Amino acid sequence: MSESKSIPEALREAAAVLAGVSDTPRLDAELLMAHALGVSRDRMILDALEADAPVAFPLLLDRRLAHEPVAYITGTRAFWTIELKVAPGVLIPRPDTETLIEAAVEHFGKAGPATVLDLGTGSGALLLAALAEWPQAHGVGVDQSAEALAIAGENARALQLHDRVAFLEGGWDAAEGFFDLILCNPPYIREGENLPRQVAAFEPAGALYAGADGLEDYRRIAPLLRGYLAPGGIACLEVGQGQAANVAVLLHAEGLRTDLRQDLAGITRCVVASSSHY
Repeated sequence: MSESKSIPEALREAAAVLAGVSDTPRLDAELLMAHALGVSRDRMILDALEADAPVAFPLLLDRRLAHEPVAYITGTRAFWTIELKVAPGVLIPRPDTETLIEAAVEHFGKAGPATVLDLGTGSGALLLAALAEWPQAHGVGVDQSAEALAIAGENARALQLHDRVAFLEGGWDAAEGFFDLILCNPPYIREGENLPRQVAAFEPAGALYAGADGLEDYRRIAPLLRGYLAPGGIACLEVGQGQAANVAVLLHAEGLRTDLRQDLAGITRCVVASSSHY
């Protein structure tokens, strides 16, 4: 691309070349351009800028053509109603994961839960989205990655939610107490599964892979849930495509009831667990 292209021209050219590496080439191009301009994508589109593309844009485009995720290039990712900082070392929040928040909203309504536990909090996406949804709620986020917890803490402060959240470094059993809502997006990819390059080469393996069948972490989590769930509470667990039935079996073995929720693509993405005694 030449350095004298206007913004609309640069976007058209970028979308064309990104079609080879992205399922959303135009969106990627617009997000990168907005980042280079230092404005939001909405503002860029509304202003319909006809100025020359900034010199930083081709450099950002090159990074995306090397399969680096857009979220790592821009350092941000929108999730539910919030904007999050993301960086290498934390899993990039996906729209599919919003299915867990949708299930929680369906269960609790506007009243919401009083207490929230996020197991494997990463960037803090699920926990902070829940706290933003319910201003009276308090929460705990657990992760074994100090790097992820540092980013989660930054996100909590940026969103002014830090006074309602605590982050703990440790495994699935690191939290104490009872919680009305448990959120969990654990690793669930089978070892050796062929993932897109932008995922396999850039996102943290520890947040992706979970043994030969992808169920290792569910086997560890299932026995812990009853000890965390407050009366009338629910746990919302994200699952990979085709895993819901197996995860439900693990939860039933621990005396929990289950219900299933689908994402926007019609894939069963969330298993909702609750105590059989309530």
